[in-house]
Amino acid sequence: MYWLILILSGVLEAVWATALGKSEGFTRLVPSLIFVVGLCASMAGLAYSLKGLPVGTAYAVWVGIGAIVTVSWAMLTGAESASALKILFLAMIIGGVIGLKAVY
Repeated sequence: MYWLILILSGVLEAVWATALGKSEGFTRLVPSLIFVVGLCASMAGLAYSLKGLPVGTAYAVWVGIGAIVTVSWAMLTGAESASALKILFLAMIIGGVIGLKAVY
C-alpha cells in the first residue's frame, strides 16, 4: 500500500509542477489553486508512505516519478521538444526508480 501511495504522490508532483508553470507567478487563479491542492496532496502522500518506506528510497522514487511524468507530459503536449537523448535519459531515471524498488 505504501508503494501505491508513493507512486500516486509522484504523479501528483507532476500535476503541481505543471500547474506552477502555468500559474505565471501565481497571477492566474485556477493553475495556482491546482498547484496548492496538488502540492498538499502530493506531500501528504509522500509523508504517509514514509511510515513504511525509508526516506531516501521513497524521496528518490517520488522525485523520479514526478520528473518523468512532468517531462513526458511536456513533450506530449508540445511544451518541450522531444529528442532521442531526452527519452534515453528519462529511461535511465525509470531504470533507477525500478532499481530502487527492486533492492528495497
